[in-house]
Amino acid sequence: MNIEISTDKNRLELPVIMSYLTEQSYWAKGRTKERILKSIEHSFCFGVYVNDHQVGFARVVTDYAIFAWIMDLFILPEQQGKGYGKQLMTEIKNHPKLSTVSRWGLNTEDAHGLYKKFGFAQIKNPKLHMEQVIK
Repeated sequence: MNIEISTDKNRLELPVIMSYLTEQSYWAKGRTKERILKSIEHSFCFGVYVNDHQVGFARVVTDYAIFAWIMDLFILPEQQGKGYGKQLMTEIKNHPKLSTVSRWGLNTEDAHGLYKKFGFAQIKNPKLHMEQVIK
């Protein structure tokens, strides 16, 4: 199989992304098409392709200098377990445009093991972390 990871937004297969996020993910069910398109427009996006078909996605919200937050990362269920998630994370963390980022973040309910391999840890002092979630 020929795997490729690209940051070319023109290659993104929007129906694949929208279907996964709105129907299969636990974090974006019900997100509107408009919100997904806007989030892609304003993010640094990564598509994962096997034999020219999209099987994964992630986006990074960043200032390209200090801060980056990884969001909406997924590999389609039928393609999981093949190392594509690890390859995607490696590409994100090693991408030249993100080379000066010193503060990374993400949220996960079920992929702690994957992210720990890339240096992520649970917040040591939750008193410092604040959020507001508006649905």
